[in-house]
Amino acid sequence: MSDKFDRLDNLLQRLDEWMPKSLTEKDWTSAVAFRWRRKDTLLGKLGYLQPVHHISGITFKDLQHIERQTDLIFKNTKHFVEGKPANNVLLTGARGTGKSSLIKASLNEFAAQGLRLVEVDKEHLTDLGDITDLLAGRPEKFIIFCDDLSFEDGESGYKSLKSALDGSISAQVDNILIYATSNRRHLLPEYMSDNESYRHDADGELHPGEVVEEKISLSERFGLWISFYPPKQDEYLDIVAHWLKHFGLSTEKIAAAKPEALIWALERGSRSGRVAWQFARHWAGQQD
Repeated sequence: MSDKFDRLDNLLQRLDEWMPKSLTEKDWTSAVAFRWRRKDTLLGKLGYLQPVHHISGITFKDLQHIERQTDLIFKNTKHFVEGKPANNVLLTGARGTGKSSLIKASLNEFAAQGLRLVEVDKEHLTDLGDITDLLAGRPEKFIIFCDDLSFEDGESGYKSLKSALDGSISAQVDNILIYATSNRRHLLPEYMSDNESYRHDADGELHPGEVVEEKISLSERFGLWISFYPPKQDEYLDIVAHWLKHFGLSTEKIAAAKPEALIWALERGSRSGRVAWQFARHWAGQQD
């Protein structure tokens, strides 16, 4: 009989090794950011939270020439951590202009007040219900962060996110908000054929058809939209100067870097905060 129990115990131990580990209270208190992962188990793919111990140190002061956008997300996040009404946020616009950096800066600003970040990949959005159940009983405030979000027609995560934002029978949880970034304003591809669904009423007014309405409906469920645009040339150079100063370069060396910074942006066909950061790292790294 003992031999059977030993074998059963060994089997349970092996099964336990395959199962995702639940977070301990130490995990909850030692990390301010988490990623939602899936693990292949004998029971299929199971989701779990993984603590992230090395996070970006970017702050609001590092984000240049997006003052309006910074003010909007700062106030919304501040209201959230203070227990006041706040909105889910969709940040859209040109690539590399500070959308995801602004969310990371929000975490660094308010982590001491109990803010936490949970990064969820697009393909895992079908797990939003499970994630909500896991976080709802915690005392912290959680931002579910979906970066570079866009959908193709028919993707399952689209309906899950739509339901989580506004549409599920469950009420929205007070300690969870969703912040998403996207290069697409409406998160879905838009085609010329979509225009064919527009219709006129008796007064000649133009109304979107079902195809267009469906594509707009998800983004409309975010209470706060924040748009981003590429910086002008002088703004781009200001951002370059900020990061070169961050890396310890003198005023003279920063001024000397301007022509190369413009060439760098021209070669990439883009001026953005990301391009400025990449140039600053390149330029600072080759200085004596």
